[in-house]
Amino acid sequence: MASSQFFGLNIASSALTAFQASLNTAANNVSNVQTKGYSKQVTNLQASGALRVNAKYGTTGTGVQAISVTQLRDEYYDTKYWNNSSSLGLYEKKLYYMKQIEMYFTDDDTERGFSTLLHTMFNNLNSVQDNAGDENVRKQFIGSAQSFATYFNSVANSMTELQISINNEIKSTVDNVNSISQKIALINKQINQIEIQGGYANELRDERALLVDELSKIIPVTVAENPIVNSNYPDMDLGINNYVVKINGQSLVNGYQYRTFAYEARENKINQSDADGLYDLTWADTGVSFHPASSAMSGILKALFEVRDGNNQENFKATVGSNAADISDTVVDGKPVTQIRVYDPSITDIAKLSIAEEGILTVMNTNYNYSGFVINDDGSYTFTLEKQLNVVERSRFSGETMTIGKSVDGMGIPYYMSQMNEFLRNFAKSFNDIERGSDTDPGVDAYGNPMGAFFVAKTHLGGEYDFTDETVSSTSNTYYRLTAGRVTIAAASVENSNIFAAVTKSEYTDGTDKYTLIQSLEKLKSDTVLYRGSGADDFLQCLISDVSIDTQEAELFTQNYDNIVSSIERQRQSVSGVDEDEEALDLVKFQNAYNLASKMISVMSEMYNRLILETGV
Repeated sequence: MASSQFFGLNIASSALTAFQASLNTAANNVSNVQTKGYSKQVTNLQASGALRVNAKYGTTGTGVQAISVTQLRDEYYDTKYWNNSSSLGLYEKKLYYMKQIEMYFTDDDTERGFSTLLHTMFNNLNSVQDNAGDENVRKQFIGSAQSFATYFNSVANSMTELQISINNEIKSTVDNVNSISQKIALINKQINQIEIQGGYANELRDERALLVDELSKIIPVTVAENPIVNSNYPDMDLGINNYVVKINGQSLVNGYQYRTFAYEARENKINQSDADGLYDLTWADTGVSFHPASSAMSGILKALFEVRDGNNQENFKATVGSNAADISDTVVDGKPVTQIRVYDPSITDIAKLSIAEEGILTVMNTNYNYSGFVINDDGSYTFTLEKQLNVVERSRFSGETMTIGKSVDGMGIPYYMSQMNEFLRNFAKSFNDIERGSDTDPGVDAYGNPMGAFFVAKTHLGGEYDFTDETVSSTSNTYYRLTAGRVTIAAASVENSNIFAAVTKSEYTDGTDKYTLIQSLEKLKSDTVLYRGSGADDFLQCLISDVSIDTQEAELFTQNYDNIVSSIERQRQSVSGVDEDEEALDLVKFQNAYNLASKMISVMSEMYNRLILETGV
């Protein structure tokens, strides 16, 4: 067939339309140059199908057409960015909280800390030796001992407040994850509604990628987008895709469906010094536990759980006995319960015992509340559960591993609390034992009366634990009750400074100025092994060493991953970012092309005008 005499106008018109679209796209890029998450868009041009003509050359071009406006984005760089972003989120958040913990142990000119208070207390103790009869000197020592105890109370309270703060941040972070997953599922639907009609939802895709950017810093994600096919006609292109976001192999978003996390406050504590109501996470649809602090996880959420629950893998572990007597039913306060006996416990030293008085133990991935425990003479533990086990549970318990809390590979608040408790229990026991003297020659106060405990623990009702029981249980009066938050000085000694033993009964009777008790007490400062093979004065150095290692590690990795993420982001922006200079050149290029197309129409219009009006037929 022959082409129309006006065919050239159609060709020029197609150029006008195509380059007008290109100009509009460039203008859209320029207007969004500062828009966060925006990807550069391009108008994809394609030559129109050739027209067959009855001429020697056979076909003739029909112009150009804009077939689509798509975004420039590289899946490879997106994936690298998301993988490294979670690591950056982990160490950034961990560094933020480790620096706060580090501040609690400050001891310098700006803050009187452990070492200063310890030295002051022992200096005042030395003054008592020189002036044991001076009531003011005794008061000064007791006052410094109170300051020493108050320091630990303050640090413990600060740690607890920080734990509560982190717990609240976990709640808000999980809410944010749930919100993001819902938004991604909604955007998936909107994208498919547009693209099934042949268009490209560029802005919505940018919005979705920005949400994944945010999500990847909180929790590690993997993303896959696959075309949806017609099962009857597999080769048919429906133009829509299934977008899937997974966390540790489990789907968070699958197309239009999304899952959420639920947070549940613990009924009982895991660790003795934990705050009440700490949250555990589960999948809302299945109730299956989710553990953000596991080794396979990363991101902000893991950092929050590591700092809140970190125990340096020192949680309680034991093996449930396999004999019939090791799992027995009984009645406590009129309620039928089961008692289980466990052997080979990972913690045998009462100074290191950090499990809660009433807590949660886990057997075969199932949690059970216990209402109390007793340490038996052979070193085994007997736990009283809050309910009676059925036949199936009893058979599953036998010989299984029992744990209290998860093994979290990080030095978090529970770890530092347990370290303070361990030091205080050893220090207080050594101090009190010296003060009490021996059975044959007990320590006596200024009135000649036997000395009781000087360092004691506060009860919840305002009384005192003075550690007179021998059997260790969740309710007995032993050093297990002494924690950094409860340590104090016996009220009797605070009210009357004469109730403090400087001498033994034999020394008090013969009136000599030996003061062997004070001399023995002074050795606790540096000459007695109390903590990690050292004396009291090395405690802070050991603890600061732990904090510093974690802080420096977090600082180093934060810097490293920040550099990596920044490098990847630059590479990503080199592909999808809007370059103002490049867009300016494109505007000039498209403008020239548009002007040429206009000139083409003008020329052809003049030709047709001459042909029609000035050439007569």
